[in-house]
Amino acid sequence: MSWNFLDSQMAHYKKELKEDVKLEERDSSRLATTVSSEVRFLSKEQKKILIESSPVALKNRIEELKAFQRFMDRTSELELDKYPEITRSKVIYQSYICFLYLPESCFKVLAKEMPRKCVTRKCAKFLTNNPVRSFRNAVAHANWSYSCDFSGLDFWARKGAETEEPLQKFYVDQRKMEFWQCLSRCIGYAVLSNI
Repeated sequence: MSWNFLDSQMAHYKKELKEDVKLEERDSSRLATTVSSEVRFLSKEQKKILIESSPVALKNRIEELKAFQRFMDRTSELELDKYPEITRSKVIYQSYICFLYLPESCFKVLAKEMPRKCVTRKCAKFLTNNPVRSFRNAVAHANWSYSCDFSGLDFWARKGAETEEPLQKFYVDQRKMEFWQCLSRCIGYAVLSNI
């Protein structure tokens, strides 16, 4: 399988991949290819750990991602300025898949089980740690809203892990949000297609 499309999509985020995720330039330009190779060449025992970490069958996870992609493709064909309700539905659906479904079903175990210093582990750790984790919590607890100028999302989260800590307001702009979503989808597809 060729990962050229996802590789080129993620190449738009080379700066973020280098600065935020701490990837090398060579890995940033071939992210999906690198991740799929790392997962494909895991031992049977390592793959078994990844598969058995979920009560949901792998084929069902892949089916869900394919349905999500079909929805995203179909709605991207619409003139979204005529359908603001579709835009809002996409935001909610993307946020769920990218920041709840994939991290809980895949990224947490990858961050723990993948070999140290590999690209997949670095990406999984980034997607399960702050600031993405804070945004994930805000989505899970309905503590988010569109910014007043619709340039991004405001969200409320705790800085630490203490539940007594007060919620603080944060902001994620459209570019950063798109990077987080694209990275999540890229890692999800590359991993689940190669286990």
